[in-house]
Amino acid sequence: MTARPAAPDTVTGRSPAAPAPPGSGGPAGEDRPKGRRRGPRRGGLPHRPALVLLGVLLLASLTAGLTIGSVRVPPGEVWGIVAHRLGAGWVEADWSRARETIVLDVRAPRVLLGAVTGAGLAVVGAAMQALVRNPLADPYLLGVSSGASLGAVLVIVSGTTFLGALSLSASAFAGALAALLLVYATARAGGRITPVRLVLSGVAVAAVLTAATHLVLLTTDRGNQAREVLSWTLGGLGGVRWDTLWLPSSALLAAVALLLVRARSLNLLLAGEEAATTMGLDVARFRSRMFVLLSLVTGVLVAAAGPIGFVGLMLPHVVRLVVGGDHRRVLPTAALAGAVFLVWADIAARTVAAPQEIPVGVLTALCGGPFFLWLMRRDARRATGRRPG
Repeated sequence: MTARPAAPDTVTGRSPAAPAPPGSGGPAGEDRPKGRRRGPRRGGLPHRPALVLLGVLLLASLTAGLTIGSVRVPPGEVWGIVAHRLGAGWVEADWSRARETIVLDVRAPRVLLGAVTGAGLAVVGAAMQALVRNPLADPYLLGVSSGASLGAVLVIVSGTTFLGALSLSASAFAGALAALLLVYATARAGGRITPVRLVLSGVAVAAVLTAATHLVLLTTDRGNQAREVLSWTLGGLGGVRWDTLWLPSSALLAAVALLLVRARSLNLLLAGEEAATTMGLDVARFRSRMFVLLSLVTGVLVAAAGPIGFVGLMLPHVVRLVVGGDHRRVLPTAALAGAVFLVWADIAARTVAAPQEIPVGVLTALCGGPFFLWLMRRDARRATGRRPG
């Protein structure tokens, strides 16, 4: 009599006998100890309390972002200004017109863009790490930021304003899209697209586009634009307006919704390609569609705020330590955590060296660099501990 196969796990969607995933806790390709079953880990903190806590922290962070600056506005006055603009007739307007302009037209778009960008990068990073089964993956893995940087630099040094205030963002997104198409064409040239081939193509294309960016800067006669180029390539949230905020916000909402719908498929990838295929997932098609989605969202975010590094690398790992590895929990939690982190990073960028402003990408790199080294050291220790003897 033939034994019936074991029922699939309700969280991961895979059989208990499926091979352990090599990428959820260490570099791709490493084997787990025999007899140890590994799926999306359940964290110690319940999911709903974590979301509530992060929601409260985000609200406090947004308030701080509107309050702190060269002109300090009390929190009560901040929310009075916001409520009055939203049509609350019972709020008495006892503040100056200058303070209202500072809160609503200068700080509010900037703070919201920081929240949207941080949330988007954290979500994209979490999904990218699952797709390539490598904890060191981030949203810029496929060279999108290099393409966006080249597009932005071309507009800055040429002084082109074909779309007015949107010229820089539009050119950056066009560069990101061109980089994505080039990466896919390169990866497909050798036959079937695999994660390794796609990542290697991204690294090669990023190197070429970065070299092209440097060549443009070296050959241009507009030397006075060097500071603007440097500021953009380091990432920043200054100069955003309300009419440029809708696109990254829409991209974030669409990405989170689509990724939550496919969260179970992301969980299946942690079990390995063979196990995921056995459970009915078309791995090649799913990966291709997800890579396109994540790269487009990253291109939109980079076009709006510049290439802000390490957010998509750090926050997914922090979130998994709190709520576990199930992407139905990781994705919304990472969105809130990323928003909180980048809002406070921008507050620090505005105030640490005031009145001079530090590019927010510099501060995220100062946080992310040590974290990256710690992550590599942790994975090296785990790999050493798994060796026989």
